[in-house]
This record gives sequence, structure tokens and C-alpha cells, in this order.
Amino acid sequence: MLKIAVIYYSKTNVTSTLAQAIIAGANNKHEVVIVEHRIKDEEIISCRFDNPELFKKLSTCDAIIFGTPTYMGGVSAQFKTFADATSELWGAQEWAGKIAAGFTCGSALNGDQTNSLQYMVTLANQQGMIWVGLDSALGHNDKGINRLGCQLGVVAQSSDGIVHHMDIDSATYLGHRVAKLAMVLKENK
Repeated sequence: MLKIAVIYYSKTNVTSTLAQAIIAGANNKHEVVIVEHRIKDEEIISCRFDNPELFKKLSTCDAIIFGTPTYMGGVSAQFKTFADATSELWGAQEWAGKIAAGFTCGSALNGDQTNSLQYMVTLANQQGMIWVGLDSALGHNDKGINRLGCQLGVVAQSSDGIVHHMDIDSATYLGHRVAKLAMVLKENK
């Protein structure tokens, strides 16, 4: 059975809404166990993410999908503490060969959300993971998704806490795509 983790931080619930859409997409036509984790402030102790049980669970997953709002052109501090804590896994490359993907949101149409996704790509590559983005460009056989045109992952925009339906559809699509590719990878091991 396929096991996919969705780990994210969300303050206004926009990122959380995207996470739920990704989970729905991953479950679509796939037998998937989902490990969902919303980063909580109380897990950050002395500026460091601390949840060893979560890291044990993540090590058993076939794919990990990262999510964070974009603040001031980068990932949230809460997500960064999680990412920094993964450095303890880096030497052993515990996540090597797993599928990775990401999603983010901001209040502006171009709030430098791509920087957050690029950070997640770097994190995934340092961990030896295989990054999966969107295979759909708006306006060119676009499948009705990816309205902001970022193929690195899901980028959403909301200034009022309401998530645009195309951003939700993009997240659902990414979840399905990750599950599909993780299944292929798992079957070919």
C-alpha cells in the first residue's frame, strides 16, 4: 500500500485548504495511507522543530509533500524550523528515492511564491528525493489548473482567506500526480 505524507504550516487556513485538496487528489483512484501533519507552534522548542515520532513516520512514506505560506518572499519560519530539523536525516539520506512535491500561497499574485517552492526543491534534493511539479501550463493544454503559471508546484493566491477554485483544482491534481508517480516508482523497485 502507498503511503504519502503531507506536512505543512498554515496560519490562515489557505495552506490547509490546499493540503486537503492534495490529500483528496492522492486518494483519488489510489489505495493510499495519508500521514497528514500540520506544524504546530508548540512543536518548536528553542527555535527548533521537535517531533521525533513524525520523523519516524515520514521515513516510512513513499512520498512527502511540503506546504507553507510564503512570507516576505520565502517559507514561513515554522516550516523552516521543520526543514532545519531534517538535517539530522541528511547524512543517512533516509528520504533518498522518495517522491517530493510542494505547495505555497501568498496574498499577492506574485508575492515571490516561487522562492518558497525553490527552497522546497533544494530541501528535497539535499535529502536525495525526486521532485514532482505540475505538468500543465496555463493556456497550453492546461487541464483547467495552474492559473498562476508555476510548474514547480502549486502556487495559490488569496488576500481574503478564500482559495480560488483553480488553485484547489491544481492542488488536487498535484496530489493525484504524486500518488500516480509514487505508485509507479514503488512497483518498479
